[in-house]
Amino acid sequence: MRQDKAAVVIELARRMAASAEGLTLDEMAQESGVGRRTAERMRDAVLALYPAAEEVSDPPTKRWRIRGGLSAFEQAPTTTELVELSKAAQGLRAAGEPGRAAALEGLERKLKSAMRSTTLNRLAPDLEALVRAETIAVQAGPRPSADEAVLAEIRQAILAGRPLGFLYSRPGVEARRRSLAPCGVMFGRANYLVAADRESGRIQTFRLDRMSAVRAEDGVAAPPSDFDLQAFASQSFGIYQDEIEDVVLRVTPGGAAEARAWRWHPTQTVEDRGDGGVEVRFRASGMRELAWHLFSWGDQVEIVAPVRLKMVMAEALKAALGALARTNGSVA
Repeated sequence: MRQDKAAVVIELARRMAASAEGLTLDEMAQESGVGRRTAERMRDAVLALYPAAEEVSDPPTKRWRIRGGLSAFEQAPTTTELVELSKAAQGLRAAGEPGRAAALEGLERKLKSAMRSTTLNRLAPDLEALVRAETIAVQAGPRPSADEAVLAEIRQAILAGRPLGFLYSRPGVEARRRSLAPCGVMFGRANYLVAADRESGRIQTFRLDRMSAVRAEDGVAAPPSDFDLQAFASQSFGIYQDEIEDVVLRVTPGGAAEARAWRWHPTQTVEDRGDGGVEVRFRASGMRELAWHLFSWGDQVEIVAPVRLKMVMAEALKAALGALARTNGSVA
C-alpha cells in the first residue's frame, strides 16, 4: 500500500515537471482521479520531496510546478511504455505515415540514449521479447499516402496563425485555389485538413492527398474562437462531415454481444431488447461512412432511423449490384 502511495506521488511530480505553466489543485485531482483534499496531501508530499517545486500565482488560482525536470532515475520509462511507443511507430508505418513514424522512432532513440546503461540492459530482454510477440494487423482498404511536406506546411501555418493556401483537386471537378484558416488535422483511413472560411467562419474538411502547392501565406488567420477540433471530430461516425442526425439501429440477438462491446460513437447508448437483441442510439453525421460500416454486419443490423441512412444504404447496394451485374451478366 505504501508503495502504491509513493508511485502516485512520483507520478504527480512527473506531471508537475512536464507542465510549463504548472498544475492547479483541481487539475491534480482530476488527473490523479482523487478528491481535492487528497490532492492537497499529494501536493504537500511532492513539495517536501522535491525542493525545486515552486508555487506560481495565476489569479484567481495557484499553480505548482517543478522547474528543471526530474532525475533520470525518476523518469526512466517502463518496458510497457517503450513497447507501446515502438508499436505506435510500427502502426504509423503500416498505415503509410513514414514521417510521423520516424518522429516516434526518434523519440524512442532519445529516451533510450538518456537512460542509464544498467537500466537499459535490464529492460532489453523483456523489451525484445514483447516486440517479437506483438505486431500490428494491417487493415484492408485504401490508404492515401501522406505527403510529409504538406503536413509540415500545415503545422507551420497553425503555429504561426497564418492563412494556408493550396490547390484542391477532386475527381471530375476542376482544381481550385483555396486560402483558409487552418484549424487542425484529423488522421484516419484518409487524413483531412480541417479549416475555416476566412470570411464566414464555416468549417470545411479537405483530404491531404488531394492538396498540392501547399504553403503558409502572409497575414493572420485564426480558427473561430469557439472551435473545438475534438468536438468537431466526435460529431461524425467517421471523418466525413454532413448533417447531424439521430441514429437508431436494432441488432439481432446473434450480434448483440458484439454490439455491446463495439464503440459505435462517443454519444452512444446501448439498450437491451426483449428478444435478446440490442438497440443502439447516437447522434452523428457521416451517413455514408456509417452505411459502409453496416455492410460488415450483414443481416444482423436493422436501420430504424434516420431515413437518409436507409437511402444511402439503398444507393450503395444498388451501385454494388449494378457493378456485379456488369461483371457477371446477371445477378441471382
